[in-house]
Amino acid sequence: MSAPKSAPIRAIWEIEERKKPQVLVLKHGQKRIMVKRQRSYNLVLDVVSKHFPGIPRDVITLQTNQLDVCEGHYVDIMPEIWADVVDFLNIVEVTRAETTLPVPPLDTWAISFPGNQLAPSQVFGLGSSRKDDKLTIKVVFPSGEIQTAKISRAMRVEELLADASKILGRCPKAIWGGEIMREDRSIASYGIEDGDSIVLQLGVSGSFAKPVIYLFSPFDIDVSVKLSLIPEWSLSVIYPVVTTEDHGQRLEWNVRTHQDGSLTEYNSGLDISYLFWEAEINIEAFPRSRASEPQPVDTFDPISSSLDNMNSIIVPVEKVSTYLDKSLKALGLHTEARTSFVTYWLPKFLKHEYIALRFVPQAAYERAASLSIFPQPDVVTRVSMLFKGIRQEHLGDWTNAQMQAEKDVAWWVDVVGVDPTRAGDTSLFRVLEWGGMEVLV
Repeated sequence: MSAPKSAPIRAIWEIEERKKPQVLVLKHGQKRIMVKRQRSYNLVLDVVSKHFPGIPRDVITLQTNQLDVCEGHYVDIMPEIWADVVDFLNIVEVTRAETTLPVPPLDTWAISFPGNQLAPSQVFGLGSSRKDDKLTIKVVFPSGEIQTAKISRAMRVEELLADASKILGRCPKAIWGGEIMREDRSIASYGIEDGDSIVLQLGVSGSFAKPVIYLFSPFDIDVSVKLSLIPEWSLSVIYPVVTTEDHGQRLEWNVRTHQDGSLTEYNSGLDISYLFWEAEINIEAFPRSRASEPQPVDTFDPISSSLDNMNSIIVPVEKVSTYLDKSLKALGLHTEARTSFVTYWLPKFLKHEYIALRFVPQAAYERAASLSIFPQPDVVTRVSMLFKGIRQEHLGDWTNAQMQAEKDVAWWVDVVGVDPTRAGDTSLFRVLEWGGMEVLV
């Protein structure tokens, strides 16, 4: 039994205890949160699960590179030593434990991973680089697998993507800080620091642009319109402006409909033609793996939207306006809506030689952007288009899409799952929404 501390020693001990920081920063990707320092490993996992719900509790791993013994590398902190090291840490990296998913072969990368020696000829720009010119990052693969890599600050993004394409079979996009990284820039130009994560994504899409919601009723009524987005999306623009909830993923408009098709929004008092919203990819939804989660047959994921030779059509850019107008008419859009749709997207179409496009099944789109309207409409028509610019030399990869472009546009009615006849019945309370997204990969 140790002797009791004398008053002066106890006072010094208490002062030293108070000097110890009582908070800790948890970091995952670009998200950082400050939490109370916990000496219980299980309590820390509870906190992580609360603030980073995208990572299942049973695969949470805590890492650090702050201790001398780490030699600059990120090292897993085991539960049994957590209480011994927590007082020496200011920032803890939150990541996933290694999974059973196939790990990309490290020797195919032009970047060197800790513990994996590459010949100088295998490394872009690293042969003569000083140690100070390198930094350690985390590369997050589309599967959710995370690998730590040491790269040159001078490395260009296009070099990183070229190596990734050898592993993934096609070229991804790199995302950092909530933005898609430009291929012609260097890693250093983004101000990336040790421990930052670069996310690789296939099928990365841009913002979901100009969804507009029309409400047509045979007589004036008060209507509540609620929109709820999945975590992969966050609202970026809305009109009329109302309060959003859940980090920009939910909102409610309250309007008065008029027989001429116009609306009066109660919060602002504005007279409007339609309700308007746009959404951007929520990068904090990365990384995640759905390998173990059952998915509906029709799935629309704004992060990795499917647009390929089998589910799309492709036409020369000079023919896309006519094709699109005919398709939208078949889907039940009135003249003004069709004209607004085509003219909104036309400037983006004209940047390309060919356009591949498809319409998303309404049921799949509803799961990504749920629309709840009261009183319940008699018919709801939601038309969501995905498109991608294609170069002439790549037409050989789109032979089936070229044949599908020759089909009667009425086939989209069954694909989307709409009822054009009821959508045009003026005796019914009808809702019409249209919007679109450009797939960048």
